[in-house]
Amino acid sequence: MIRSCILILALLAPLPVMAHNVISAVFPSGSDIEGEVGFSNGDMAADLLIEIFDVAGSKLGESRTDGDGFFLFTPSELVTHIFRGDLGAGHVAEMMMDGAEVAQIIGQSPGAAANSAAAAMDISAAPAAAGSAGLSDQTRSELATMMRNELRPLRQELTAFKNKSDFQSVLGGIGYICGLFGLGFYIAARRKIGSSA
Repeated sequence: MIRSCILILALLAPLPVMAHNVISAVFPSGSDIEGEVGFSNGDMAADLLIEIFDVAGSKLGESRTDGDGFFLFTPSELVTHIFRGDLGAGHVAEMMMDGAEVAQIIGQSPGAAANSAAAAMDISAAPAAAGSAGLSDQTRSELATMMRNELRPLRQELTAFKNKSDFQSVLGGIGYICGLFGLGFYIAARRKIGSSA
């Protein structure tokens, strides 16, 4: 009986677990779609091929993540974009951006065919407005890149926080399991005492 108890306790001993969830997200970034792919333990997916599809499954393009797990894709079609990256070992990151959001990135509404002339006029007026505001296109691009780089760590921390397992929940689960085994041993001992009397 003692040997079986020791064996059961040895099997129930907590072992280091390397469980992790895939973290993935896409968001607008100027005229591009920026995304990130990684794991909840903080490891980011570097040099990962990201394939982009529409809802029908037609391939729209592909991108690669950088060393920090981020990728950029410039949309050219006003459709819903589905981003997929195979991280191996059964982990597949899949993110989706709705066609309406893509239309905002491209700078057109979903019914933009009728408004293309107005959009062309707005685009031609943009350099003059930028010049009058004192910012060139290059300066605007550099500012957007700086903002994107500054916001990346915040996005990573927020995503990791959302996917983090609550330590108290894990300890509570282990406590319940130990309690159930204790109850089982108590009942078994009571039966053994009852049968020997």
